[in-house]
Amino acid sequence: MKRTIEQTASADAATIAAVVRGDHGDPFAFLGLHVDPTGAGLLVRTLQPTAEHVAVIDAEDGAVVGTLDKVHDAGFFAGRLDRRASRFPYRLRLELASAQRDIDDPYRFPSALNDAELRRFAAGDHLRAHELLGARRVELEGVEGVVFAVWAANASRVSVVGPFNDWDGRRHAMRLHPSCGVWEIFIPGLQDGELYKYEIRSAAGELLPLKADPYGTRAERPPATASIVCSPGSFAWDDQDWMARRAQASANARQRPMAIYEVHLGSWKRGADRRPLDYHALAAELVPYVRDMGFTHIELLPIAEHPFDGSWGYQPVGMFAPTSRFGTPDDFRCFVQTCHQAGIGVLIDWVPAHFPSDPHGLARFDGSHLYEHADPRRGLHPDWNTLIYNFGRREVAAFLISNALYWIEAFHIDGLRVDAVASMLYLDYSRRDGEWLPNAHGGRENLEALALLRRLNEVVYAEGAGAITIAEESTAWPMVSRPTSLGGLGFGYKWNMGWMHDTLDYMSKDPVHRCHHHDGLTFGLLYAFHENFVLPLSHDEVVHGKGSLLGRMPGDRWQKFANLRLYYAFLYTQPGKKLLFMGGEFAQTAEWDHDRALDWHLLDDPDHRGVRRLVTDLNRLYRGTAALHELDGEAEGFEWIDCHDAEQSVISYVRRGQRRADHAVVVCNFTPVVRHGYRIGVPYGGHYRERINTDACDYGGSGVGNGGLVKAEPVSWHGRPYSLVLTLPPLGALALTPEPG
Repeated sequence: MKRTIEQTASADAATIAAVVRGDHGDPFAFLGLHVDPTGAGLLVRTLQPTAEHVAVIDAEDGAVVGTLDKVHDAGFFAGRLDRRASRFPYRLRLELASAQRDIDDPYRFPSALNDAELRRFAAGDHLRAHELLGARRVELEGVEGVVFAVWAANASRVSVVGPFNDWDGRRHAMRLHPSCGVWEIFIPGLQDGELYKYEIRSAAGELLPLKADPYGTRAERPPATASIVCSPGSFAWDDQDWMARRAQASANARQRPMAIYEVHLGSWKRGADRRPLDYHALAAELVPYVRDMGFTHIELLPIAEHPFDGSWGYQPVGMFAPTSRFGTPDDFRCFVQTCHQAGIGVLIDWVPAHFPSDPHGLARFDGSHLYEHADPRRGLHPDWNTLIYNFGRREVAAFLISNALYWIEAFHIDGLRVDAVASMLYLDYSRRDGEWLPNAHGGRENLEALALLRRLNEVVYAEGAGAITIAEESTAWPMVSRPTSLGGLGFGYKWNMGWMHDTLDYMSKDPVHRCHHHDGLTFGLLYAFHENFVLPLSHDEVVHGKGSLLGRMPGDRWQKFANLRLYYAFLYTQPGKKLLFMGGEFAQTAEWDHDRALDWHLLDDPDHRGVRRLVTDLNRLYRGTAALHELDGEAEGFEWIDCHDAEQSVISYVRRGQRRADHAVVVCNFTPVVRHGYRIGVPYGGHYRERINTDACDYGGSGVGNGGLVKAEPVSWHGRPYSLVLTLPPLGALALTPEPG
């Protein structure tokens, strides 16, 4: 028979009702084991909706030390124990409808969190907040389980829910640490693989949509949205040599070649069933392909978990979870390790500028604008209808900086390409008058975002053991890739969007008109050494109706291929690191579609095979020729031979290495006219080897050239003591280097 509340250890009826309703904001003050204020022993209280009877047993010897009375029909049990100790290890024995089960009571355990770390998080000084928050398997007082911790500063109640408690938010309500707004609970017995979410009541009592864990390290495959308990540190890394070389090479990283192959994992190649390859299949197929092509790095479009395929990953919800579309976090680690073992670095696109408003994500996380700005003039991104982080909030800054380090440390990622930096820098980005709020000084600069970006780069370069950062910054903001100590933003590199726009615009023009647009080729050299640039031919250039790179080249089929080969040679011989989006290496004809694989059948065509062979040879030339990479960011590494021949649409230049004798000569003819007897000045005498001729028959060209070797004549030209007389191929580029001796 159910006893009255008055008969059960003086339990408070209103408090029991609050627990049963899921309204109680301080469950550890009431549930579990407590000293009876009357001095009559100990009180034990628990909510077990599926139990018929509950007994308390000694965890050490298994002896029953008391039984609890069911004092509420919802399954609330309470009772007194005749024990002197104010605290002892106990378990609950549940008599269920068809079984008996012994469990450890979560409400008998102390906090598993460190007060000093909580203070650091609240102050925004915790560089690795992911080691404090999220779901972590631990052993507490000799019991294994999972500690859950989440920042929800304005919630009135937070619970962990999942299949382990029938998604019932009343059963594992969490403990609040009021000094920092972190809620926490240790649930004994849980293992890796458990699904979970957070059930949150706002300060006003509103029950919010179930939330995925902002610090969750594994997620269900979309469209499912739960987080998954996933222990770190179980993967046995075997890339120590790579990591050691990376750290050692950081001092002269800018002098090393960087040729990046940008990839969207879901559409690079697909299996026989037209499904994307998983991480293991990508390791087996993509990695050797990139290695054989001669690229130094793979750059992955964002792989943090995201609900919408069509965002390409640029609207992430699970910032700490590699997307489950291709496998588990350890599967992704295996992919990265395979890259490193093949001598290939891994960069990822990282998105700190904004996040989507999906109800299971960060939007109104605790019923308030916790992660985002409340005012839409600061907090809503007009271009993408997404939400903008409150960069000035210490806990948000800790979240983002911790996330950056997490990818670098937990997955051995070699660098972060930071997306949409321009949208972070300017408060009026893509906004009309009246749609934005000025900063404290009345200006348009986002001072909080600036502070975050500088702090991010300082942390990555101090803690990342050779990892790099690259900014996608599309404006003329100064000193993006200069040290913060000099007033810069501290990035290692910056995408050169101006070079890309100018040169693609030039290449799209009919050759007969190019003489009137010659500055499209030369203007970029006026600022080429203001930053450490990456020259990007990225995914952005083959979407939204732009077509493919090949399709943007003018002329008939032959001229299109010749123009593209010429453009690639121009890319690889200009100052700056290189980036090419997948499919570009074999002249993909269709615009990129994230829902289908690249058109690999095109490689049955010799023209497409020729482009791929050229890109392979360009990578090898670039990597093996000091003059083409050592001084990418230094004015001493580039000299015009002749940039004024607009009439014939020809340019020529010298690239130099650290040793002045190391040099390469490049001549580009941007018309379909063969130029015979074209003389250019060169710095030294002797023979020059034709290392690249984009019109070679092997690449699909017509075979016009110079027989592979040209001797410099002692005829002064272009202000140099020697000169070469060349035959320039139509719509072709030549790269020549001096023969030894």
